[in-house]
Amino acid sequence: MTDLVIRALDESDVHLFDTLPDPFGLRERHRGTVHRPEWKRVALRDGRVVARAAWWGGPDDTEPLLVNWFDCADGESRAGAELLRTAPWRVDLELDLPPGWREDPVRRSAAEDCFTAARAAGHTPLVERFLYRWTPECGLPERPGRLEFAPEPDDAVFFDALRRIHSVTLDAHARKAIEKGGLDLAAQEELDFFRWCPSPREWWQVARTPAGDLAGLHIPAHNPSGPCIGFIGVLPEHRGHGYAYDLLAECTHYLVERGAEFIAGATDQGNFPMAAHFTKAGYPVVRERVNFYAVP
Repeated sequence: MTDLVIRALDESDVHLFDTLPDPFGLRERHRGTVHRPEWKRVALRDGRVVARAAWWGGPDDTEPLLVNWFDCADGESRAGAELLRTAPWRVDLELDLPPGWREDPVRRSAAEDCFTAARAAGHTPLVERFLYRWTPECGLPERPGRLEFAPEPDDAVFFDALRRIHSVTLDAHARKAIEKGGLDLAAQEELDFFRWCPSPREWWQVARTPAGDLAGLHIPAHNPSGPCIGFIGVLPEHRGHGYAYDLLAECTHYLVERGAEFIAGATDQGNFPMAAHFTKAGYPVVRERVNFYAVP
């Protein structure tokens, strides 16, 4: 096997990135994603691209936040691992896959090559997620009318609520944060993400019962790719009533009332209650995602 050449790309040769077959449909998936040429890298063998990766960050980020496009040619998992291992950035990896990819032998084999490469490069699997995309054709979910929603200007209210929500959580990212730095870190990471989003702080809302008890919160948001369900959370003492659906329905209406023509959402595949709420609210699964975290 000939020697491998790892190359960073620039404006003059960024076209090389598109020469690898696309079994996961990532080109369509990232049609609206802005990838900086200098954050794209490829592995070549005999002048042919055999692995590629694109790092991504927001428009104001000076360093990439994650790898959100990675794949390699058949049998080239070692090349993919070398591509990731030698990159100047040590960040988490998201591998987006078509729904039902395990039932397709070609896609399953390609995905397993990517998994092998990611693990060899020092990335550890964290969770598999469902990605959703609501459009007007899905119809607006009915508002149950059981909760009262209002903005809340005090960040401390959100911080305390997030700590309580994450004290009993199915979310793998929150659990990882708790393992690393406790409930304070998990709550702060959520707040940092909300602040990072370009949508207004005034959109953050709390939900109360008719008796005035804080039941949960929802964060309608815009990330750099467009409108999304930023966060849905119900306080532990108010679970068991299906309030997460109420929050999701309200969040959807809130974004549509502010001009959203589509809304992205996501949840861990093991979070069966939230997945059921997305289905009930008319959100179809459009992709699956496997999250890996970078081991220091």
